[in-house]
Amino acid sequence: MVCSFHVYTMEIKANDNDTSPDQQRKLANKKLGFKLLWIVAGSIAFSIALVPLYNVLCTLTGLNGKTKTTASEISNTKVDESRWVTVQFTSNVMPGLGWNFHPKQSSIRLHPGQIQTVLFEAKNITSQVVAGQAVPSVSPGVASIYFKKIECFCFVRQELQPGETKLMPLRFFVSPDLPSDVSEMTLSYAFFSADKQ
Repeated sequence: MVCSFHVYTMEIKANDNDTSPDQQRKLANKKLGFKLLWIVAGSIAFSIALVPLYNVLCTLTGLNGKTKTTASEISNTKVDESRWVTVQFTSNVMPGLGWNFHPKQSSIRLHPGQIQTVLFEAKNITSQVVAGQAVPSVSPGVASIYFKKIECFCFVRQELQPGETKLMPLRFFVSPDLPSDVSEMTLSYAFFSADKQ
C-alpha cells in the first residue's frame, strides 16, 4: 500500500479588511472618478467628430437634402422627354446678413437631363461691404443626389458692395436616373453671413 502526502501552501494576501472603511471609500471614489473622466473625454471626442461625419454622410447619401458643393460634369446625359419634373425655388436670408435674396422665378418645369439656368437676385441693403455664403438643400431628400449643379453661386463666397444688386445664375439639370415616383422637388438656398477671408 502506497501513501502519499500532499503539502498545500497558502499565500496570504492583504485583505481589503486590512484597510479602514475611509480608505476603501477613497479608493472606490478615485476609481469612479477616473471612469467618469474617460466617459466625459469620450463624449467630447464623439461630439467633435459628429458634425464632420454627419456632413460627409449627408453629402454622400443625399440625406437631409444636402447637395454637392462642386460642379457636376455633363457627360452623355440624355434628355428623358417622356416625363416632366417641376423644380420649385425658395430662399432664406439668415439673421446677421443684411441682404434681400430671392429667385427671379418661383418654379420651372423641365425634362430630366435638360439643362436649365435660373437667376437669383441678391441686394445688399446695408451701408457696408457684406459677404455671404449660400447653402443649398433639396427636398424630398431622396431627390438631392439627382439634382446636378453645373454652375452655382453657392460654390464660392459672394460679396456685395453697399446697395449693390447682383444677379446670380444657377445652371443645373435633374438626372434622368431620378426615381419615376418623384415629379416635384424644391431647391432651397439659405444665405449665411461669411467673414472676409
